[in-house]
Amino acid sequence: MFCRGADVILTRLMERFISIIVSTYNRPDALRLVLLALAEQSDREFEVIVADDGSTTETRFMLESLRAQLPYVLYHIWQVDDGFRAAAIRNKAAAVAQGKYLIFLDGDCVPRVSFVAKHRALAEKQHLVAGNRVLLGEKFTKQVLARDELLHHWNYLDWLLARLSGKSNRILPFVPLCLPRKFRKHRWQGVKTCNLGIFKQDFLAANGFDESYCGWGYEDSDLAIRLLRLGLRRKDGHGAIPVVHLWHKENDRAREPFNYQRLQSVNQSSRVKTGHGVDQYL
Repeated sequence: MFCRGADVILTRLMERFISIIVSTYNRPDALRLVLLALAEQSDREFEVIVADDGSTTETRFMLESLRAQLPYVLYHIWQVDDGFRAAAIRNKAAAVAQGKYLIFLDGDCVPRVSFVAKHRALAEKQHLVAGNRVLLGEKFTKQVLARDELLHHWNYLDWLLARLSGKSNRILPFVPLCLPRKFRKHRWQGVKTCNLGIFKQDFLAANGFDESYCGWGYEDSDLAIRLLRLGLRRKDGHGAIPVVHLWHKENDRAREPFNYQRLQSVNQSSRVKTGHGVDQYL
């Protein structure tokens, strides 16, 4: 009887368990701020999987030194640096995720302490949850990283002053407006995997990211299109789950035209599952 009761408790805990997949490439200073912000979440029922697209050993050393300070389980999934392959490394991370719900987060996007709790509250069957972001300027980002500034401690007034002084591009994502969350339920445009929540079973049903997208651009749009085609609906997280995006140089966009052409082809098709997805890692 005790064992069966323990099994029931464990099952219920796993039902609530979330896997946060944090993608990164050679930005250990920014990644550190993200991991520290996750360490102070009000909701602690999650694991973190760092999806590393070929960083040097500096990132691994940072993770090893920080791991003991973190209250959550941290995994480091790494692949050889062979160009921008965000789709592949995210698939590899999702394949080992223990959570029934996945949150995709970029390693230079700092969440607030309520981030996980509010993602959990917004999670809904047959929906993907699209979060938004606030962009920081180059000079201010350098100051934040130099000072090891814990941005997740900042309040609304701090962000208002940052906006007024030109340190960030907007303030609206921090305002808890009572706006409808499903008015763009069929719209894939603007869904970004720097801040996205989805049930793992739905991610697997679409076979995850299409790894044919090499180089910067549109692998997240491709996923969103196929998920909506699968029957999911978009739910916006405005005012609840904003992240703070640290400035970085623009990625090499040499492959953008090819990726955009691929996206257009997918958008004009009826495809739901990609043939180059997560299934190869399961």
